[in-house]
Amino acid sequence: MPQIRLIKMRDYLSNSLSSSANRNKLNGLLAEVALRKHLADCGFRDRVSAGGWIARSDARTGEYFGKNTVVFFPQKIEPDTEYLSEDDLPIPGQGLHTICSRFHEIGVKSYFCAAKLPESGDTTDIRWFAKQLGIPTDTEYAKFPECLDGFAARERRYNFLRYKGDVSGIPDEHVADEFSKENARIAFQNQFMAEVVDMDGLFWGREITYPIEIKEKTVAEDKLLGEYFGLDLGPFVKLAYFASKRGNFNSMFIVREINNTVDRDLVQWWYITFERVAQCASWIPRGGGTNMKGGGSTVVMIPKAYFLPLDKKALESL
Repeated sequence: MPQIRLIKMRDYLSNSLSSSANRNKLNGLLAEVALRKHLADCGFRDRVSAGGWIARSDARTGEYFGKNTVVFFPQKIEPDTEYLSEDDLPIPGQGLHTICSRFHEIGVKSYFCAAKLPESGDTTDIRWFAKQLGIPTDTEYAKFPECLDGFAARERRYNFLRYKGDVSGIPDEHVADEFSKENARIAFQNQFMAEVVDMDGLFWGREITYPIEIKEKTVAEDKLLGEYFGLDLGPFVKLAYFASKRGNFNSMFIVREINNTVDRDLVQWWYITFERVAQCASWIPRGGGTNMKGGGSTVVMIPKAYFLPLDKKALESL
């Protein structure tokens, strides 16, 4: 029966993540893991979704730029686990159906992606199949990403597996999540040109669904604003996109404040909804540190005083 060895998953991630971006990627992954543990400790384990990707048609589609958006949530491929016949694709969880129905309401098609593993165990030979969720009728699995439309086809091959990054810092128990996401992303981008960004997850509130952006931050200081947390322009625009759709959507920026960038000990969990970000963020951006792609970043400054502690009481109020 087919399976993928853990060491091969690590090798794949080493090839897909550049060394320059890897430290930020690792810190982001560990912050996401820490948040899920924090939510579980507060009794909200089942109120946050798995991570995934959101893709939007880019400028190559001409007048259709930005008009076609999809989200896809890949199945977690467990390492060193024998899978049954390739005809037995998993049934998506009910919680994911609920999330995807929210996306459908704002005009975003949503998919669960399931993997068929090769007998060889080669990570580059995994085939993905997608099932659209969040609509009134049940759908059959279809080849992913071929089942998607509205994106410009990639005319020339691009080598997404050209790096030799250090992934030793990713704990064994979290390799599968990151590998599954990366493999599905590359399967999509091998076929299509698009703007693709990750989704750290969505939180189910009492009435509102919150796409979340999770960052690990030390507090910064500005002469006029005082203490603040910076949010890169890319994630800011992504949160603004969700908030602009309204309906039962908002979006939320969550910060794991740490004492320093060496020890990275927790100071406090903070959150702010995008409505408050839009009201209080400085209109003048500032240069930040290194972004997820290894280059310089520009950040939106949000005063720390506008954040609220992310504790059980706050989670119950959302």
